[in-house]
Amino acid sequence: MNNKNIKIAVIGGSGLYQVEGAKVTSELEISTPFGSPSDKITIVDFDGIQVGFLPRHHRSHQISPSEIPAKANIFALKTLGVKMILSISAVGSLKEEIAPEDFVLPDQIIDRTKSRPATFFEKGIVGHIPFADPFCLEMNQAIGDVLQQKHSKKIHRGGTYICMEGPAFSTRAESNLYRSWGASVIGMTALPEAKLAREAELSYAMIAMSTDYDCWKIEEKPVTVDMIIKHMKNNTTKVKTYLPEIIKSLDNIKVFPYENAAEFAVITSKESISQQVKEKLNPLYGKYF
Repeated sequence: MNNKNIKIAVIGGSGLYQVEGAKVTSELEISTPFGSPSDKITIVDFDGIQVGFLPRHHRSHQISPSEIPAKANIFALKTLGVKMILSISAVGSLKEEIAPEDFVLPDQIIDRTKSRPATFFEKGIVGHIPFADPFCLEMNQAIGDVLQQKHSKKIHRGGTYICMEGPAFSTRAESNLYRSWGASVIGMTALPEAKLAREAELSYAMIAMSTDYDCWKIEEKPVTVDMIIKHMKNNTTKVKTYLPEIIKSLDNIKVFPYENAAEFAVITSKESISQQVKEKLNPLYGKYF
């Protein structure tokens, strides 16, 4: 097997690589200029399709949302030849029609994080990446078509994901503010992950799995970790059964709309970028230096 030619990666919770009908072929420890990824990257074979699985919080869930080494995660996946990242995340619902255990395929995002390293363009290189459409519509279409057939709960195609800092949940005032913005779901992990994926010229999509109504719905019980874990386990059990078909559908995608997304991003002249920076970022931007 060629570990440099893995087209699809899944970033999600612990245990998602334990899927019936899939065979674990290797576990890779990858070092990057930005430190170590969240965990080893598990390579799984889905009927001949090699997929990289990375638990963003570590398989023992010991990394908080604000401590996720997103730059190392994305960089490591890029070095494996990854073209597409499927993110699987638990979220709170900000809309009545998105019930617990519904799935959402967001197409927009609002950044409410505060202090997370969020770019590869720094320390001697300045670049600005287009990010108007943060999620890959081609991936969303392929994933949605599979879920529409498989998932017994509702599938919501499109919607805005609020990424908050955490680790505390929202105040009721914040939750109602986000609802007034028309947002659909709220979570803590999509950024800077999605932004870095775009800078790395990777397609990125998310299955956002609703676990609760956040705290805006005052007739509901307060959001608790126990409540979230219960729905999260149900969601994870279901998404595991869908993954083989989702992977097959994603593997049929042959055109990657963001594979040259950084072509005109760099503002710094080539002559002004140090050799050290060029070597550091070579797996990302070597073709432009």
